[in-house]
Amino acid sequence: MRLKGKVAIVTGAGSGFGEGIARRFAREGAHVVVCDMNAEAAERVAATLRSAGGSATASATDVTDGAAIQAMVDRTVAEQGGLDIMVNNAGVPQRNGPMLDVPEEVFDRIFEVNVKSIYLTSKAVVPALRKRGGGAIINTASTAALSPRPGLTWYNASKGAVVTMTKSMAVELAADQIRVTCLCPVVALTGMTAEFMGGSEKDTPEMRAKFLATIPLGRMSTPEDLANAALYLASDEAAFITGVALEVDGGRCI
Repeated sequence: MRLKGKVAIVTGAGSGFGEGIARRFAREGAHVVVCDMNAEAAERVAATLRSAGGSATASATDVTDGAAIQAMVDRTVAEQGGLDIMVNNAGVPQRNGPMLDVPEEVFDRIFEVNVKSIYLTSKAVVPALRKRGGGAIINTASTAALSPRPGLTWYNASKGAVVTMTKSMAVELAADQIRVTCLCPVVALTGMTAEFMGGSEKDTPEMRAKFLATIPLGRMSTPEDLANAALYLASDEAAFITGVALEVDGGRCI
């Protein structure tokens, strides 16, 4: 119960890493707002958490819509009495391929979801955390920000921005006792995996074996791996940790 009495919003929580984080936070005593633009997915996860004895509500919110984000935060504060933890996990992938072949609208979407969303959530969340006397913001970056691979240039750049934003936010918000950190997972078995491999036609056992050979611990990450790391960073055990980009990658970035 390391998050007992805490209120957390997790974006992109309808599947993958976000769902894993939401599940772990609920088991540790937090009230979790399961945020996902897919209303059905958000409600499914929230219902699962409640059936397991946790406290959760669903929020069908598009993280690229500032007004919708503000409404979600206002509703959370009104219903739960405040906010303690914000997990900016929502993201979109880039299909592996030449950088010049990526359409402008795809580039814009990558930066809108992966980068601008953090700006939008910060505008809504930081005032709420200040009223609470502090809190934690956790952003999901990627090993792509630290050890970029060819074929993912614009995705790499978006996650590099997340790391830099995290460090700058940490410095600026430290006086408010708001800790800001980010997680850098390696590829996982989520809905994004095939895109990172270059599409379903290129996502072959041979390609996966080739990628796994670059991970010293010999496997992809899991939602549980990221959830465990997020739990630590969100908890009071990490009270003196801010501005870090934590690699959850089985040694990929060594």
